[in-house]
Amino acid sequence: MNAAGPQSSPRFRLSLLPALLGALAVAVSLALPLAAHAAEAIRIGEINSQGRSSSAGQAYSKGLALALEQINESGGIHGRPLQLVTREDQGDADQAARNARELVSKEHVDVLTGTMLSDVALTVAREAARSKTVLVVGDALSDAITLDKGNRYTFRVRPSTYMLAAMLAEQAVRMPGRRWAMVAPNYEYGQSAVASFKMLLKQARPDVEFVNDQWPALGKIKADDVVRAIGQSRPDAIFNATFGEDLQKFVQAGNRQQLFNGVRVVSMTSPGPQSLDASQSEAIRDWLAVGYPWEQINTPEHQRFLEAYLKKFSERPQLQAVLGYSTMMAIATGLKKSDGAAGEALLEALRGLHWSSPLGELSFRALDQQSTMGAFVGLVSQKDGRSTMRDWHYLDGAAYLPPPTYVRGRRPASAAR
Repeated sequence: MNAAGPQSSPRFRLSLLPALLGALAVAVSLALPLAAHAAEAIRIGEINSQGRSSSAGQAYSKGLALALEQINESGGIHGRPLQLVTREDQGDADQAARNARELVSKEHVDVLTGTMLSDVALTVAREAARSKTVLVVGDALSDAITLDKGNRYTFRVRPSTYMLAAMLAEQAVRMPGRRWAMVAPNYEYGQSAVASFKMLLKQARPDVEFVNDQWPALGKIKADDVVRAIGQSRPDAIFNATFGEDLQKFVQAGNRQQLFNGVRVVSMTSPGPQSLDASQSEAIRDWLAVGYPWEQINTPEHQRFLEAYLKKFSERPQLQAVLGYSTMMAIATGLKKSDGAAGEALLEALRGLHWSSPLGELSFRALDQQSTMGAFVGLVSQKDGRSTMRDWHYLDGAAYLPPPTYVRGRRPASAAR
């Protein structure tokens, strides 16, 4: 019979218990911070202008929310969920600046996005540069965002006014007539749109002349006066950059005064389904415009987005929903590449980044941090309150980016560091 060793005695086993419990406590104390960090949310600050352009702003937010939901359902960013912290700026640049400072200093967001209006975007971009926080602009259009006032922390998803103007000018040069009138809201976006369109059209058609410029205040257009002034200049064609309620009033006044009879219209925007009065039997006819033929796009990536959007919101998407969705996907892809790190690590991850969107694969050009998203350009009509788009083409934004020499001549050298 073998004698039992001291290791097998109950007293010995009990003497080991405190040591084992102590080791377990140390292991747990080390694991808890790691687990907490793994589950810690990555906070994204959205600054939106739903009060000033409610329909577009709400659509943008819905696109962000849909993408965020899909990202979190698939495991987030290396196990960390994304969390959206939203602030309303009412279209006011000073309020947007205060929002940006609060989101960074008090809410401790890792990334900023949103900024529907160009003057708001430029103000938030300055705050982003000061706080060294990445800003991904989804909707604002002004060239200055990535050119004259660009900075190393600001990226933009939507095509710029230069890019959209290049797409439209490419087709406008084939239109008969030389005399052009301009109408655009008198703030950053409108000024940038007109300047780029004039420059690019004149380069391609030196014979054109610009006979009238109308600059209504944003949201305060005196449409009958604007239409009367344009009509008196007897243009062959009109370039429009108004949108929303201003566009609605411009079209209604133009129809009353028969401004559009025999005059071609090139427009950087298209009316939404809610924009014009259904009692006007034919409000718009064959404007060459940037639009979004959502029901006609049959690519697999857009179909997936459309099905998910309709299921979640039970309404047709606007272009801004695509922009919001694509912006969130860009941020998430950048965060995955930077292993969830913000600041300089995220900045470097976004430069040259490729990501998937409802409009196909996109990328940020490292030179100016502008994305290669394109646009749908075609003939837009509106009859009995319904907008339609025909003979449209999706134009790849990569083919319409400003030339590198043009960018270097306008973008601050400090933005490249």
